[in-house]
Amino acid sequence: MKHIVIGTAGHIDHGKTTLIKALTGKDTDTLKEEKERGISINLGFTFFDLPSGKRAGIIDVPGHEKFIKNALAGVSGIDVVLLVIAADEGIMPQTKEHFEILQLLGIKKGIIVITKVDLVDKEWLKMLKEDINDYFKDTFLQYAPIHFVSSKTGTGIKELVNDIDKITEEVETKDIEGFFRMPIDRAFTVSGFGTVVTGTIISGKIKEGDIVEIYPSHILSKIRGIQVHENQVEFAEAGQRCAINLSNIKLNEIKRGDVIATKNTMAPSLITDCSFYYLKSCEKPLKNRQRVKLYHGTNEILCRIIILDKEEILPGEKSYVQLRLEEPLTAQKNDKFVIRNYSPMYTLGGGTIIEPLAKKAKRFDKNYIEELNIKESGNFESVLEKTLEKISYEYPNINTISKSIGKNEVNIQNKLEELVQCKKIIKLISLDKPIYIHKNFIKHKSEEIEKYLIHFHKNNPLKIGASKEEIKIKIFGKNIKQKIYDEILEILKNKKIININGNYIFLYNFKVKYNKENQLIKDKIINLYMNSKYMPPKYDEIVQNKKDFKIVYDSLIDSGELIKVSEDYILLKKHYEYAKEIVIKFINENGNISVAKMRDMLNTSRKYAVILLEHFDNIKLTKRLGDIRVLYKK
Repeated sequence: MKHIVIGTAGHIDHGKTTLIKALTGKDTDTLKEEKERGISINLGFTFFDLPSGKRAGIIDVPGHEKFIKNALAGVSGIDVVLLVIAADEGIMPQTKEHFEILQLLGIKKGIIVITKVDLVDKEWLKMLKEDINDYFKDTFLQYAPIHFVSSKTGTGIKELVNDIDKITEEVETKDIEGFFRMPIDRAFTVSGFGTVVTGTIISGKIKEGDIVEIYPSHILSKIRGIQVHENQVEFAEAGQRCAINLSNIKLNEIKRGDVIATKNTMAPSLITDCSFYYLKSCEKPLKNRQRVKLYHGTNEILCRIIILDKEEILPGEKSYVQLRLEEPLTAQKNDKFVIRNYSPMYTLGGGTIIEPLAKKAKRFDKNYIEELNIKESGNFESVLEKTLEKISYEYPNINTISKSIGKNEVNIQNKLEELVQCKKIIKLISLDKPIYIHKNFIKHKSEEIEKYLIHFHKNNPLKIGASKEEIKIKIFGKNIKQKIYDEILEILKNKKIININGNYIFLYNFKVKYNKENQLIKDKIINLYMNSKYMPPKYDEIVQNKKDFKIVYDSLIDSGELIKVSEDYILLKKHYEYAKEIVIKFINENGNISVAKMRDMLNTSRKYAVILLEHFDNIKLTKRLGDIRVLYKK
């Protein structure tokens, strides 16, 4: 079952908490101070049932700049964002900062909600919508639904709920097969139960009685109870917000920012390598070793940012960086993070963790940066496969592949064989060193050949196919080695995409079809050669003025029904094969054959006997020794 968490984002006092109350009937401002001041300080959590029957968790993220760390703790776990903009104020500073954070954390789905529409007229709303369309152009919210609502009067709430229900269907299913992991956003005690933590499960599942580990402290605890949406449950899984009652752990031993996970699955670190994007909105370059605040999951940690591949990072640039932390970070590869300036506080950028357990690296180390580039691209098998997809046109052997991928990974050969076994790449063995090409390269070339042959057959219905050399040049280029080309053609033949007849290639199911008039021409030609046997007529002696005579004649040669022994000596296939048989039989019985004997056996002229024997020499059926022929020994 798909589990959904919805979160709000937007400027202070734009009506996020009131909107959630209108949607759910519940107030997420629970602290006395929040009610007195009229703003959300902490994260608010509740849930509501959608028309489809799905139950969605909802997080109220505080909008005030001073409470941005609380906002980050909430945003990191959401699937769909409701970006709230008050109609009477429009896009404001925290609207922009929240939106930048949403993009940095990779949020992909959202709805723009314009609140307090009862305070402005229609003309104003029209102008505001134009501003919104301009601001969010070329972002993940470019085509997001825009809803005009009033939490006070109820205007637009029903329509908004229906759109929320609709967009939740587009959310990707979470990873419930991996190990359990949940960043903690709240920790408190409940009388009679003990310590309780809450958060959104990132991966895996958990059930009562499971032993878990708290990171970075490495304290072990047992799951005493689980609640999801205020209901006691036996288990919870990725995508669900839940409260977990832990046994044998005190409140002072756990805090927001800690991670609860399956034991022995994570390792906190003080150094991590990352891919970092520096926001365009920043006014000056980011300096090396700048002290910043890292926000990851629900955690906030001070650190130094070491720029690995540049002197400094300009606004809008991406860079590889190493974060050297003042407290341990518990993270995994591909986790998202946000960086904010230490003082004054504002968002600098964010990115993706590439190596959570890094070692101190030297700046501008080419090999280290190449290694990060590979790691950023995915696991090594994925990187290897992707590399092959890019360089298959070079028909690479293992040496070429090693140069393309870098020398940071051993056992490339083993990885290649694994990819061959799972049919993601194809191994060609016609050369001394095997060639490895991606299956998509073969697929692409196959489609090109099919397209070419469909067009060829349409324009040349009586030709058996296009020449091998023609397709080789048109589809593969001149540089492909003949053995590789022939091996690829054999693969396509085995896949029943093409067929091959001598030097011709045609679609697997293609057959030459003659119309009535052409069939008469064909029959006449065949009869002429049938009757003349080994003293056949020359083309000039039988050619007719009929429109398609040459086309039909050439098609018989292309298809192999007529065999072109030489330019002027054409035999019916039946007679040609018989000549080969009697030559082989006679030499086997007598040791050799002469031109005269060949002439007499076939009842032909000496001239034609010589032509035929010279042809057999050329195809390495026979070998000339003075005036006689013997069988060619391979």
